[in-house]
Amino acid sequence: MLSEVISEGILVVDEQQMITASNTTTDKMFGYPEGELIGKPLQLLLPDKLGDHHTGLVNNFMTEGKARQMGKGKDLVGKRKDGTEFPLEISLNPFKLRQRKYVLALIMDISEQKKAKEAMDHWFRIFDESLNEIYVFDAESFVFINVNRGAQHNLGYSMEELGQMSVMDIKPALTEEVFRRLVSPLLSKRKEKVIFETIHKRKDGSTYPVEVHLQLSLLGKQQVCVAIVLDITERKNYTQQLENKVEERTQQLKQALQAEKKLNELKTKFLSLVSHEFKTPLSSILTSTSLLSKYIESEQQDKRDKHIGTIKSKVKYLDNILTDFLSIERLDLGKVNYSMSPFPLSKLINEVVYDSNMLLKEGQRIQYPENIDGIEVEFDEKILGLALSNLVHNAIKYSPEDSTIELVVSKENGHLHIDIVDQGLGIPLEDQPFIFDRYYRASNVLTVQGTGIGLNIVRQHLHNLNANVTFKSELGRGSTFTLYIPINNKENEKNITG
Repeated sequence: MLSEVISEGILVVDEQQMITASNTTTDKMFGYPEGELIGKPLQLLLPDKLGDHHTGLVNNFMTEGKARQMGKGKDLVGKRKDGTEFPLEISLNPFKLRQRKYVLALIMDISEQKKAKEAMDHWFRIFDESLNEIYVFDAESFVFINVNRGAQHNLGYSMEELGQMSVMDIKPALTEEVFRRLVSPLLSKRKEKVIFETIHKRKDGSTYPVEVHLQLSLLGKQQVCVAIVLDITERKNYTQQLENKVEERTQQLKQALQAEKKLNELKTKFLSLVSHEFKTPLSSILTSTSLLSKYIESEQQDKRDKHIGTIKSKVKYLDNILTDFLSIERLDLGKVNYSMSPFPLSKLINEVVYDSNMLLKEGQRIQYPENIDGIEVEFDEKILGLALSNLVHNAIKYSPEDSTIELVVSKENGHLHIDIVDQGLGIPLEDQPFIFDRYYRASNVLTVQGTGIGLNIVRQHLHNLNANVTFKSELGRGSTFTLYIPINNKENEKNITG
């Protein structure tokens, strides 16, 4: 029979509320042998507490009822033969057969669904009632998806307000760039949990210290971050008191140790960099110098010129490194003086392209920008030249032979945009947030000569002059670095001290 292959229980009841038919699923569900329910009153399957109330409901349904779900919005319960009760879902369908009225009931045992819902409700109560702050937010946009009551109460925001906010709105001590660095090990699967301390800002403007335990999770198909946050105000206060006492007695020693440690770190980093970056060019200079003495004949002048060119090139490279180190020192000490003056953009670009042509690899070429005649810029010419040269030289260094480095100039909203477009190696996605950090080098160019300080110097200079540099890059397809330069910077005509 069809009723025997249906997963739901089937029960047929007549006007006298006597069971006239049941399938095997129903018999097993209620714990009766096959066929034993036939001829028995429906009351047998109902909890005792329902009594006559249910009898009246069945009579009304027989008279006026239409097919529907029974007890919608209510918890329905059935009674097994052994007296135990279990949750049900029931759909009712009235019909007539030989002038007699019947009701066909489709019955589902929802015990497992009920347990799952209760477990879900239990965990949600734990989430919502936790005294710790718990946040769930999108792993890409950092916009809040859910926030428990403990966090809402401590921050002073409602869930409706927080649903329109992101992590950055309550963490004044962190920039989006820094926070993306913190999340990066989770997204790249390098770590399962990230723990850090920061500051939370309430709606009323007050702040308090917190310890954040951050993990990655999935909400359906959406990648989310789950943050469990501890208010560490008391811990911080206690720690601060201890630190103050220790600080009073050990300040001089601490300062001496810190100074020595910093000096050692700088010495180690500098020596490491010098040994790495100076060794190769110095070896080339030594080799060329030794070979020069062998070419004493006049017809060997071309060979002498070749080695003299190598020496000049390597000396210039070493001089550039030393210049970068001096620039870093002056930037850190705030001793950089800028001189603002008007100059034609075409003149500067001609000089940069001319110098860069000497560095081109076999088949490489620089595509000169169009329509730049007549563009005059009010800026520090030396700094713009430094920035443009650095980016063009990088494009040459990290691009293959027979490729084009394209310069594109445009104007928008009072700013000059200079794009340096290459077809080079590109920057791995995981390295991109750190590419302007001092000494940082992308993982795919570690074997190429470089100090990792050029981009850092460029960005610091530009920021000091209300300018900027950004980039877009795709691994294996190249990069585009863009300079944003104010065209008219007359308010900065006098020298600016960085």
